[in-house]
Formats: sequence, structure tokens, C-alpha cells
Amino acid sequence: MKRTVMALSGGMDSTGLLLHLLAKGNEVSCLSFEYGQKHNIELARAKANIKYLSEMGYDVKHQISDLSSAMGIFHSALTSTEQDIPEGHYEEEQMKQTVVPNRNAIFASILYGYALSIALKENGEVNIALGVHSGDHAIYPDCRPEFYAAIAKAFETGNWESERVSFNLPYMNHDKEHILRDSIVSCDALGLDFDIVFSNTNTSYNPDSQGRASGRSGADIERILAFHAIGRVDPVEYVEEWEIVLNNALQREAEMKI
Repeated sequence: MKRTVMALSGGMDSTGLLLHLLAKGNEVSCLSFEYGQKHNIELARAKANIKYLSEMGYDVKHQISDLSSAMGIFHSALTSTEQDIPEGHYEEEQMKQTVVPNRNAIFASILYGYALSIALKENGEVNIALGVHSGDHAIYPDCRPEFYAAIAKAFETGNWESERVSFNLPYMNHDKEHILRDSIVSCDALGLDFDIVFSNTNTSYNPDSQGRASGRSGADIERILAFHAIGRVDPVEYVEEWEIVLNNALQREAEMKI
């Protein structure tokens, strides 16, 4: 059985990745990060899916690492009370406000230390899996393949027995639509309910006080378009009806093509 550690944000990408890994026969340990994000409802959603998986017979180790005292002071619309979450398509310029400086380098460093610790303790090899995908490349430089090539080299140089740890980025050249289609296959293989799993996720950067997705942030729009592309209604709850958030997403996409 392959040994894997992964970052589980509670969003659709990392949740899809977890399903993918379980369907491939991995023994998975998950880390979630509290980093002062306004949308930390995602952590509760991650816990909900870990509970559902346990009820369905899948034992997934899950821990939350609290980095809020450090990363909460970073300048980003995701963490700062002085900035509003921008609305629009993911590829619009204002979406760069949602970049959290050095976020994935910090997460990857912690995951690497965790993976190497497990490898040494268990005298084996461990993969680090992340749900980064091509839809993130335009806005987030720390989701690009060259970033992970560089950081993997740095970690290899800076650790003894680094040959025990490697990165697994199965969605790097794919988009959210691919992740959903892959998740359908994984759910079928695992005997899980796709709608239950994805209702227990959060992608929105600005959910309301009840945890309902806004449907207006760039992350929302990308998710809505992915569900539309596979011909399914997103099971997560939005502040507006599905037809309204879908029409808004389609309009934003059309505007980007003009």
C-alpha cells in the first residue's frame, strides 16, 4: 500500500485528490491548515468528509495545523480585514488580491517535514500529494510546475534521506472539470455518494455567516463552470438559486472571451 500525506483544505480540489488517492489504494494522512483565512468554514467541511469516510469504512488520519498567528498577518484579501474579497472570473487582474504570499511554500515545507518523519519512523517511502491544477496557474505562481520542481530540489538538498519522499501532483496539467470527472470515477470505485462528498466542501472565498457560497468569487465561478461542464448541479448551498449563480458564471466567462 502506498503511503501518502496530503494537504486537505476542505475545498473541491483537495477533496477530489483524497478520493483519487483512496481509490488508488493509498494509506493517507491529511493535514489541514488554519492560516487566518476568512473562509475557514472549509476546515469544518474537511472534518465532515473525514467523518463520512470513516462511516463508510475508510480510515483517514486528519490533523489541523494552526498557522494563524504567523500567516494571519500576511497581506491578502483572504486574510486581511482591510480588504474585501474581489468578485469576477479567476483570470481577471483583481483576483491577484487573493494570493497569500508564500502560502504553498509554507504548506509544502510542513508537509515535507511530516512526510519525511513518517518515512523515517516507518522505514519506508512517502508521497506528498497536492491538488494544484492548471486553472490556478494564471493567478497563483506557487501552483505552477516550475515552483514545485524548484522547491522539491531545495528540500532534497536540505534533508538527509530525502530520497524517501517525492511529490505527487496528479492534477497539475488538468482543470476543475477533470477533477470532478475523476471524482465521479473514484466515488463509484469506493462506493461513496458524490453529492454527499461535494456538499461537504467549500470553494467560496466569501461564504456568508451560514456557510453558504457566494457564487461570485473567482473560485466560486470556476467551480460552478466545472459542475456545469459535467452536466450536474453543484450540491453545495449557495446564497442564490443555482440558475442565478450559473448564469452569472456563464456571463463572466463570456466577458473574458470578448
